[in-house]
Amino acid sequence: MHREIYERYIENFDVNLLDCKVLGKGHNGIVYLLPDGKVIKVCFDIKSCMKEYFILNKIGNNKYFPRVYGMSGNYMIRDYVDGVILKDYIKHHGLNKDLAIKILDLLEEFKNLQFLKEDLRCKDILIQSDGSLMVIDPKKFYSKKRDFPRHLSKGMYKLGVLDYFMSVAKVERPKLYNQWYEKINEYISKLNEDHDRA
Repeated sequence: MHREIYERYIENFDVNLLDCKVLGKGHNGIVYLLPDGKVIKVCFDIKSCMKEYFILNKIGNNKYFPRVYGMSGNYMIRDYVDGVILKDYIKHHGLNKDLAIKILDLLEEFKNLQFLKEDLRCKDILIQSDGSLMVIDPKKFYSKKRDFPRHLSKGMYKLGVLDYFMSVAKVERPKLYNQWYEKINEYISKLNEDHDRA
């Protein structure tokens, strides 16, 4: 369906969500699969819905993000994203060089999109059946300054693959490696200190 059709569709939304499959529920809202294969995300907070919609709408048809078709009140309609969460994928298959490079490419794209926040959580990256990456649940990319992947490095550290990821970055993306190395080490050291004190 074209964007114009969806804009009319969202104004006159008449689908009973009780008849739709729940794809996921998180802190921000619930995602349902619509009969036509798109999804509707119903947010618990209108402001967070507006912020997420703003990001997705601004970046348009970027290959790493689902396309949005319209928003009304506390819900938006966007493309369905299928795949395995990065955290689960690494638990079952580990992290290889190819995947590490794809993650580095994704983070470089954040720079190209002029995001202030160059970070995301492992649970917000989906690996699709063709091996490509998609980001779901984008938050604060244009409003929160962070110049290294803090949440991502924490997730990889807990999965035991951070050292390998950084070794790939050192060879394949030395500029990013040099930008991140001290900040990630300092952050992980603080995590360990906090854990030891607890």
